[in-house]
Amino acid sequence: MAEIVQQRIEERIPELEQLERVGLFTKKEVKSIIKRATALEYKLHRLIVNKEDFIAYIQYEINVLELVKKRRVHIHYQFKKEEIEFPIIHRINSVFKRATNKWKGDVQLWLSHAAFCKKWATKGQISKVFSAMLAIHPDKPALWIMAAKSELEDRSSSESARHLFLRALRFHPNNKKVYQEYFRMELLHCEKLRKQKNDLETAKMDLGEYEFSPEILSGKLAEVVYRDATGKIKEAEFVISLLNIAAIFDFTKELQDFILQDLQDNYTEDSLTWDFMAKRELEAPGAGEELHTAKGRASDINRREERCCQVYEEGVKSLNTEPMWTCYVAFCWERLKRKTNVQELKEKRNERQLGVLQRAHDSSLLKEEFYTTWLKILLSSGDDEGAASVAMAATQRYSKSVSVWSLSLRTLMQLGSGDLGRLFQEALTHINPKESLPLWQLQVQWSVANQSPEETEAVFKRGQLSAVPAVSMEMKESYLDWSFSTGGYKKARKAFTSLQENRPLSKAFFTTMIHIEKEQETPKMNFLRDYFERALQEFGTSDDDLWLQYIQEEMGTFGQPENSGKIHWRAMKFLEGESVERFTCRFTLMQTGHL
Repeated sequence: MAEIVQQRIEERIPELEQLERVGLFTKKEVKSIIKRATALEYKLHRLIVNKEDFIAYIQYEINVLELVKKRRVHIHYQFKKEEIEFPIIHRINSVFKRATNKWKGDVQLWLSHAAFCKKWATKGQISKVFSAMLAIHPDKPALWIMAAKSELEDRSSSESARHLFLRALRFHPNNKKVYQEYFRMELLHCEKLRKQKNDLETAKMDLGEYEFSPEILSGKLAEVVYRDATGKIKEAEFVISLLNIAAIFDFTKELQDFILQDLQDNYTEDSLTWDFMAKRELEAPGAGEELHTAKGRASDINRREERCCQVYEEGVKSLNTEPMWTCYVAFCWERLKRKTNVQELKEKRNERQLGVLQRAHDSSLLKEEFYTTWLKILLSSGDDEGAASVAMAATQRYSKSVSVWSLSLRTLMQLGSGDLGRLFQEALTHINPKESLPLWQLQVQWSVANQSPEETEAVFKRGQLSAVPAVSMEMKESYLDWSFSTGGYKKARKAFTSLQENRPLSKAFFTTMIHIEKEQETPKMNFLRDYFERALQEFGTSDDDLWLQYIQEEMGTFGQPENSGKIHWRAMKFLEGESVERFTCRFTLMQTGHL
């Protein structure tokens, strides 16, 4: 191993001598490089090598390259690159090659090599890197796309890029992203040829026998890619994505018209087609004379929106589905949210939105989240009766949805209408009990504000009997809080006593009672000990915080400090896993006054 390392170091001597001779590095710096390089070489030639050693070696060599580059700028010396930089770059490529051969599955390592080749202008090497990488990882479409882009952008080779895309499609015949980038590449190639032709014509150069094919210049190759892609992937969303790519280029009007016609002929069963066609009406040119005044601009926008709605109307007649209505409602809502100072336009948008929402609801095809939008519009316009009606209709349409029931009940609470007690009971019978906690919390909130204490207590009692632990625990905790706020300490103490054996119990149930006790003028330590002991019975094996709070109470004004040692011993015995270490650390901090 030593002989190999020595040979590698000797191979560096010519470049290091040049670095010193031309004044880029000092003699001391050259010695430092040799020392560091020797250590790194030894690591690479061990019997068991680590990926990190290769990365460290490469990074060090790149740092040397960067430093050489900066020194050249500083001293204005740009000669002898073949004797200085080239050997270093060659060495880095060799180490990268060794690393990627050893760890073939590390994609990031391959990409780092490609990035290095790109930065340091070794473009001939970058093709080899991508070729080797794709031989190992042909199952990753993104790598094929990166390789093709590199050929097109770094080497200006559209032929190589096309070849890579075609190979990629053998492995991934139905991959949308590969087709999209292939389509874009053909259009970029076409744009490049058009620019070349224009430059040559401007310079009035004689092209001889060379001719630019009119078919290629008009984007026929991209059309071929489009036909192949849509023959395999028959989705409106995909066709629209290709149309949007074509729209970026200013010479693709014929291609765009062709794609648009194909979309209208073959994809009308997809709501996205109608949505796309409708929104195109917004881009239609307007009447120039009207655009000079705010009212004229608003009138023009309204006309465009009306044309959009006409397309949507055709869509819902042809395709009366939930996705179609969703597109229509979403469009109206997006337009309604847009700010305008013209009141007529605001009112028109509002009227249009409410009409579409009502019709979608009547067709039983309105999505759940749009009821929120509907209620928001009605409440903001002061239509309380309409809001109450929609709230009730939403619960009938989505009777098993917690969010719909919560929204509707909150709306009715806000309006102060409806038999809410009965509605809460109806809601709880329809939804999954495991998801019912938000409704219980809402019912308690409403009952506290609107019902008698006896009725509120009855709500709490029903909640405490729930078979769902989360509901039962939350109701007990809330009941304790409510008891204290309405009846004071005695009622809270009574509530705690009645529930202390009624499992399941939450930690918050006990800590709430501890907090209530401590708020009294003269807290009773016996009661506090009882609360802590009961809490530790439930959570003592995992909650180190409870043990620490207990010790702090005993060391406080009303406690007995001598008990803290016993509690500490019990904590160490009962706690399990990581909580033991956490408790020990925090107890030490507490003793030293840092907690």
